[in-house]
Amino acid sequence: EEVVRIISKSKNEPEWMLDKRLEGLKLFHELPMPTWGPNLSKLDLSKIHFYMEPDAKQNANKWEDVPKDIRKTYEKLGIPEAERKSLGGVGAQYESQVVYHKLREDIEKQGVIFLDCDEALKKYPKLMKKYFMTTCISPKLHKFAALHAAVWSGGTFIYVPKGVKVTAPLQAYFRMNAMAGGQFEHTLIIIDEGAECQYIEGCSAPTYTQNSLHAGCVEIHVLKNARARYSSIENWSRNTYNLNTKRAVCQENAVIEWVNGNMGSNTTMLYPASMLIGDNSKADFIGIAYAGEGQNQDTGSKIVHLGKNTSSTVTSKSISKDGGITSYRGLVSV
Repeated sequence: EEVVRIISKSKNEPEWMLDKRLEGLKLFHELPMPTWGPNLSKLDLSKIHFYMEPDAKQNANKWEDVPKDIRKTYEKLGIPEAERKSLGGVGAQYESQVVYHKLREDIEKQGVIFLDCDEALKKYPKLMKKYFMTTCISPKLHKFAALHAAVWSGGTFIYVPKGVKVTAPLQAYFRMNAMAGGQFEHTLIIIDEGAECQYIEGCSAPTYTQNSLHAGCVEIHVLKNARARYSSIENWSRNTYNLNTKRAVCQENAVIEWVNGNMGSNTTMLYPASMLIGDNSKADFIGIAYAGEGQNQDTGSKIVHLGKNTSSTVTSKSISKDGGITSYRGLVSV
């Protein structure tokens, strides 16, 4: 509880967010560890650091303002170069904080909001209160969703206004660099009626001997006649437990497209879910999982058809070599 209060205080959060965090913490203690899927017995949560601040000015707008060692890490991955060439906006998170954020001016002028969630909480509290872990992902969903609600930090907030079609993809990149670190970034995307947006997310971490934990959350609200594409490449190091929760809610005539690549980590449990609430809504999922020696990739997709005349496709491919395990775990519920 002390850590949760420190996180909330250091970010100057409103009281309702602290209450949400404390509720998540209570649920985390009450909910059981998953008993299905990969073995999580080697994940010692008492050794995980739940919050770490890198030596960086919060949210630099100029690439040069980001500290040199962090900048070097990102330059190796071609992040700034990609921004110059083809992307509409870039955000970069290092440990628990977003260190760089930039949205192309022409897109900003259309009223598109692209910030990290900590900033969004200050600038757009009404939108955050309405959508943050309310109707899409509940902290009650499972133990690690509850943990995420308690200790989340940073991440991405995107709001695309009615009728605005963002043609250049927005991108965020998350890197966990510390030993025995935990990363709990929150991605909240709201695509308003008739709007369109593509978002690309990349994640990685270097290799250490101690286990790390990634328990992020992605919530996507696709409103009436809107369209969203979410692409993610996760290449965590071999000592990372990647226990990530991703879910989209689609209203009438809305379309969600998931493109998922899982390569790294020791153990991954990831099943992006699409809740097709509105009539004529649609979900497409393409997933590729790769498991090498000592890796267990337990991935798939969940689609829940609630509205009339809804449709979905799930395409899942996997590669296993040198004793690695890939399993498809999914659900289509009509």
